[in-house]
Amino acid sequence: MRLLLISNSTNAGEEYLEYPGENIRKFLGPSGIKALFIPYAGVTVSFNDYENKVKERFNETGHDIVSIHHFDDPAEAVEDAEAIVVGGGNTFRLAEQLHKNRLVEKIRNRVLKGIPYIGWSAGANVACPTICTTNDMPIVQPPGFDAFSLVKFQINPHYLDANPDGHAGETREMRISEYIEINRDTYVVGLREGSMLLLENGSIRLIGKRTMRIFKYGTQPVELGADDDAGFLI
Repeated sequence: MRLLLISNSTNAGEEYLEYPGENIRKFLGPSGIKALFIPYAGVTVSFNDYENKVKERFNETGHDIVSIHHFDDPAEAVEDAEAIVVGGGNTFRLAEQLHKNRLVEKIRNRVLKGIPYIGWSAGANVACPTICTTNDMPIVQPPGFDAFSLVKFQINPHYLDANPDGHAGETREMRISEYIEINRDTYVVGLREGSMLLLENGSIRLIGKRTMRIFKYGTQPVELGADDDAGFLI
């Protein structure tokens, strides 16, 4: 199983998918791959526009994508895919469409058999057992919160350490603490922007200049960097 799970698509002051571009190129390899793109998390952008935006960046890495919305049979498109790429947006909308098109098990099975999987933001969320650690508003109601379960832990992408000045609401850490209070056996990875997780050959590695924050019920959160062993997560 090979996964590249990216916290966010765009760092402040950078172009779309600029910072993970080289990692995407290396992950997919030297031979050009035409990956199947899942645009379902897009809400305020059309699937065509979303596809074109991602396609431009992937072409710069020597690879290509085609969006699943062009296929009459989405499940067959998954079966024929060389790689799966799931874009960010609203995680609840993404989950709703994946369930509607009966793709959760289809995609899970293909990735477990070895085809590469790339997901950023909501696309990283759905690699987890559930979407319950997303930051998104439930603008639609999916049939369930279950996701691909490609990893055993949960991801909170775009993880922030504090609320903005003057805001009295809960911090991200407080929200995650609520999750692990109920889900006591599950690790949650606070994946900061500009970071990604690479899983391949039975190992996991953090890529990026920032540490990730690991939450587990009954223990204090810990910070792990790119050189630290995170194998306990898998």
